[in-house]
Amino acid sequence: MKISQFFLPTLKEAPSEAQVISHQLMLRSGMIKQSSAGIYSWLPLGFKVLKKIEEIIRCEQDYIGGQEILMPTIQPADLWIESGRYEDYGQEMLRIKDRSNRDLLYGPTNEELITDIFRTHLKSYKDLPLLLYHIQWKFRDELRPRYGVMRGREFLMKDSYSFDLDMNQSRLTYQKNFLSYLRIFSKLGLKAVPVKANPGPIGGDLSHEFVILAPNGESDIFFDKKLLEFESISKDIFLDKNLVEKEYNKWAKCYAVTDDIHNEKEYNKLTTPENRVNSRAIEVGHVFYFGTKYSKSMGANLINNKGEQLPVHMGSYGIGVSRLVGAIIEYSHDDKGIIWPENVAPFSVGILNLKKGDEYCDKMSELVYQNLLIAGLEVLYDDTSERAGSKFANMDLIGLPYQVFIGSKSKDNGLFEIKERATNKRYFLKLESLINHLTEKFN
Repeated sequence: MKISQFFLPTLKEAPSEAQVISHQLMLRSGMIKQSSAGIYSWLPLGFKVLKKIEEIIRCEQDYIGGQEILMPTIQPADLWIESGRYEDYGQEMLRIKDRSNRDLLYGPTNEELITDIFRTHLKSYKDLPLLLYHIQWKFRDELRPRYGVMRGREFLMKDSYSFDLDMNQSRLTYQKNFLSYLRIFSKLGLKAVPVKANPGPIGGDLSHEFVILAPNGESDIFFDKKLLEFESISKDIFLDKNLVEKEYNKWAKCYAVTDDIHNEKEYNKLTTPENRVNSRAIEVGHVFYFGTKYSKSMGANLINNKGEQLPVHMGSYGIGVSRLVGAIIEYSHDDKGIIWPENVAPFSVGILNLKKGDEYCDKMSELVYQNLLIAGLEVLYDDTSERAGSKFANMDLIGLPYQVFIGSKSKDNGLFEIKERATNKRYFLKLESLINHLTEKFN
C-alpha cells in the first residue's frame, strides 16, 4: 500500500484526554477514532492489527479442537433470568426493549446463549467433548470508561465454551486451554503471567487470569518470577493428556495470585526472596471452569453410557482481542512510538523514498516495493513529498518492524539502508540481498 492512497490520519500531539501511552499512540498513529465515551471506530491501520490478532487466536483454538461459531450481540433477557444472572451485572448491562416490549440486552458475555445452543441440539455423551468459540463485539456500560481500548464500553472478545461429561474431562479441557493461551500470548510477543483469580459473576471454582506487566496496569499481582521463563511449548503436547497435565502443573502450581486473594504467609513459603515479584498488571485473558453452574439451572443435560441423565460440565475461556492491541503497545513501545511484534504488525516493511521526484530514487523505490509485494510481504510505501525527518518520525510512530531507506546514498553506491525498529540496528544491502533478507525474515 502506498501512503498517498492509504487512510492514515496521524497526529503530531496526542489529545489531552489520552492518559496512558497506548491510548496516546493509537490516536496519534491513526488507528482509532473515538465515537463516544469508551466506544471507538477502528481505522485501517488499527483494524489490520485486530485481524492479525484474531488469526493467531483462531489458529491456536482450532488446533485444540475448537469449532468457530458466531452468536448475536443482542440477547433475550429470558435466558439470563433463567440462569439467575440477570441482576448480577447491575448497571453495566445495557438493557433494551424491542417494539414488542420484549426485554433484550446487549451481551456482556455468552454463557447463557451457548448453554441454550447445547441443550437444544446435543443430548448424548457421544457428542462430547465439544469446544465452541466465537469472536464477537460485546458491551459493558463501564461507570468510568478510560485508557482508550484498555477499558472501553464496547470491545471485541474471543469467547470459547467447553462441554464435557464429567469433572475430570472438563479439567483436562481447562488445562489444554490454559496452555493454548500461553502459546497465543507468546506468539503475540507478550510475556503473559497466569494468576489465580476470583471468578466473579461468571462462577465456578477454578479460574486464572492471564496478565502482562505494565506500570499502568489496573490491578496488583504477586507471583514467582519463574513464570517469566516461559518461551513456548510444542503443539505435540496436546496429543497426550499426561503431557498436558505435566506441562500445566509446571506453570499453574507456581505462586501467582491477584491482590484480593494474596496470602503473604503462603507466598513466603512457596517462593524464594529473589523470585518474589509484586507488580501492576493488565488482564488480557481469563479462563474458568464452572462445572454445572449453568447446565443445572438451564437444564442442559445429556445421557451417559449408563442411560443416566446428567448435567454437562462446562468451562469458558475469554481473550480481549481489542484490549490486546492496547496491551501490546503498553508492553512494546519507546519514546518515538509503537514497536510492533512481527506477527501482529499492520505491515511488515516500510519503504521511505527520501528524494521524491528524483528519477533514480522514484524508480528504485517502486522496484523494491513491487518486488516485496511479489514476495508476499505486506508493505507500506511512503511515496509522499514530505521532508525526510517527517517520514522518519511517522514510520517510527506506527512501528513497522523493518524500514528501508532509499535516497542519495543508494544512488551513490547501490546499497539500501535497512533499519530494524525493535533494536534500531542498521545495515546496508544490495537490491537482491535486500529482497531475499526480508523475505526470509517473514516466510
